[in-house]
Amino acid sequence: MTETVLVPGGRDVRASLDEAEDGNATACVVACPPHPRQSGHRGDDRLVAVGDELTDRGVDCLRFDYGAWDEGYGETADAGNAVAWAADRYDRVGLFGFSFGATVALLTAAEGAPTDDDEQSSSGRQTPSVDAVSALAPTARLADDLDAVASFDDVPVPVQVLYGTRDDTVEWEPVVERARETHQSVVEFSADHFFIGQAGKVAVRVADFLLSFLQAADSR
Repeated sequence: MTETVLVPGGRDVRASLDEAEDGNATACVVACPPHPRQSGHRGDDRLVAVGDELTDRGVDCLRFDYGAWDEGYGETADAGNAVAWAADRYDRVGLFGFSFGATVALLTAAEGAPTDDDEQSSSGRQTPSVDAVSALAPTARLADDLDAVASFDDVPVPVQVLYGTRDDTVEWEPVVERARETHQSVVEFSADHFFIGQAGKVAVRVADFLLSFLQAADSR
């Protein structure tokens, strides 16, 4: 079942909540779409495939559309607001994103890192911490100060980076290199940027990774 959600936060952010069949999910994954100026939206095939895989395994998925274009800044804020919405309703929250959205997911996870003074981030908000983040075909940066590579120093949770060896659309190499340097999970596909015909395989790998953290508490 899918429910339409209006994400609070001062921008027009609409989302689709894919719900697990039993309706008793205690975890949710927030899914960030690709570039909104390149037809990216919450109905992207890769996001839908991940949502379907998660709900089949008992975890809800919130796929959202960004508000008005804001050079990556507002879009990252949108993701943080979506995480906050989910954190108010679920015990555990994961993040997933594709392409532009993968970089947004990494930056958003870094925003949730605790600070020594427990202060708000430079964006004026403190995003709730997530339990894990999965980034599919991330690009290295959205702006000089929106750097996915640098974000690894601030992400306090496990990270998965998935990439296609034939991807010549985004600058993914520095992100993969940094993920390996920090001993995070890296998954390689023989694919281009769009993973044509492989959305199902991608969804399985994403769900396997995220659920190992989102459902871990259930076994303790």
